[in-house]
Amino acid sequence: MPGPGRHEAAYEIVAIASSAGGVKALIEVFGALPADFPVPVVVVQHLDPRRETLLADILDRRSSLSVKLAEAGDVLRPGVVYVAPPDRHLLVESGDVAGLTVTDQVKFVRPSADLLFESVAAVHGPAALACVLTGTGSDGAAGAAAIKAGGGTVVSQDPETAEFKGMPHAVAKAVPVDLVLPLDEVAGALVGLVNGTRTV
Repeated sequence: MPGPGRHEAAYEIVAIASSAGGVKALIEVFGALPADFPVPVVVVQHLDPRRETLLADILDRRSSLSVKLAEAGDVLRPGVVYVAPPDRHLLVESGDVAGLTVTDQVKFVRPSADLLFESVAAVHGPAALACVLTGTGSDGAAGAAAIKAGGGTVVSQDPETAEFKGMPHAVAKAVPVDLVLPLDEVAGALVGLVNGTRTV
């Protein structure tokens, strides 16, 4: 388990999931993360599958980090945010390579937070850090269970501060969440956890 004895980044990757209300929440989180954030970030935000999205551009303009739509074969780099494109599942594969698939929807959505989290858990085990923000439905709950089963850490937005409580509530029912935080404390917690200055 991560702890004060670990050096460099205490985690190797951060995976974030959001749905309804998520664009505003992601803007707040990424606007508060420093440019020297030492690990890659992968994001599933449920998007309209029939439209191209400007989400990566919007987040890139409001963040010190570099934000891009994930492409198959991307080698995940520290300080870069990879956003799942519409209607594609984003997976993290061995060697920290991004994979995109059009396999069946999971819980009626594609991209699926569950599949992303499960892939992150498989590759990174106890060095995986997952975060669930505002959203409807229960996507992310099964994936959070996979993160926990692998020894990783799960952070959730406090449902009481979420615009939509469904996803944070579902995760809290599925697993013992390590940190439940108001939205304005999420970025600071991610920084502290990754840098090893905060424990759970």
